Amino acid sequence: MRITPAMLNKIARDTVVQRTRQDHSILAIYLAGSLFSGEPLLGGTADIDLFFIHNDVVSPEREIQRLTDEVHLDIAHHGREEYTQARTLRLHPWLGHSIINCNIMHDPQHFMDFTQASVRGQFDQPENVLSRVQGQAEHARQIWLSLYDRQGEPELAQVDNYLKAVGHSANAVACLNGPPLTDRRFMVLFPSRANAVNRAGLYAGLVGLLGGSDVEVEQLRDWIILWEEAYRAVPEDVVTARLHPYRFAYYRRAFESLLGSDSPQDVLWPLLRTWLKAVKLLPADSPQVDAWGAAFNELGLYGPAFRERIIALDAYLDNVEELLDQWGQARGIERETL
Repeated sequence: MRITPAMLNKIARDTVVQRTRQDHSILAIYLAGSLFSGEPLLGGTADIDLFFIHNDVVSPEREIQRLTDEVHLDIAHHGREEYTQARTLRLHPWLGHSIINCNIMHDPQHFMDFTQASVRGQFDQPENVLSRVQGQAEHARQIWLSLYDRQGEPELAQVDNYLKAVGHSANAVACLNGPPLTDRRFMVLFPSRANAVNRAGLYAGLVGLLGGSDVEVEQLRDWIILWEEAYRAVPEDVVTARLHPYRFAYYRRAFESLLGSDSPQDVLWPLLRTWLKAVKLLPADSPQVDAWGAAFNELGLYGPAFRERIIALDAYLDNVEELLDQWGQARGIERETL
């Protein structure tokens, strides 16, 4: 089936019509994510990111609906109270960017119109930009401190926290000139964001933090097979929305596309992030956990070499923090005034 942005937008509109007829608690709906940004397809697959704002709190908070193997709906359900403080939303790196850049698709009471206008006001002021990225860098530093102080062999939770810290560090740079980077295109888009602030070397540093500097394409292909086994082994009763079975092709075909690009190491971020998330949901004695451990050992993200990665993260964070200080000072903002 040929998938086009026009077709995806029609699906989004039809979904809005259908759901608002059925659910009268919906206050507003907006479209965000890769479809709205104009680059929905990777590996011939895409998701449609819709945000439903309800008058009351709704459970579950996230809903995945299959349309085809290539396309699924990813619907976030929020209560209206999450949108009442414009200043707070301006400083939120994820929700703030989603709001200012979104396409409002249902808003009979103009709730979202007002919210979007309020958040857009002063959103790009240097003080607010720096506050958003400083928050990410500080979160990364806090995680690093917890990892550095810990003794003994790493556990899955520590490896997961390490990857979170790496993600926050990279997004602290990326968000100086755009929205946060999401998993599939994380390493595809990061070089342009780093180049925009004259820090091209941060991309190579990011690859190094993931242990990918010398990884060959064939090794990556072998690991994708092991990733697939772990992904499919997650029991239905514990699976999360992020690892929903309907999202399997969304990741798998993106991996193939990235492997065929000029920078096959760009597959590392989405591969490692989702692989670890799957393994955390499996019994500790599963063969898939052993296979994951061997791969992450080879990357230095588990086992004895993990300590070296933590030390490297410290140096990387030093560079990021220096960049943010210089960025703020060039705009007349001193760290202590934030």
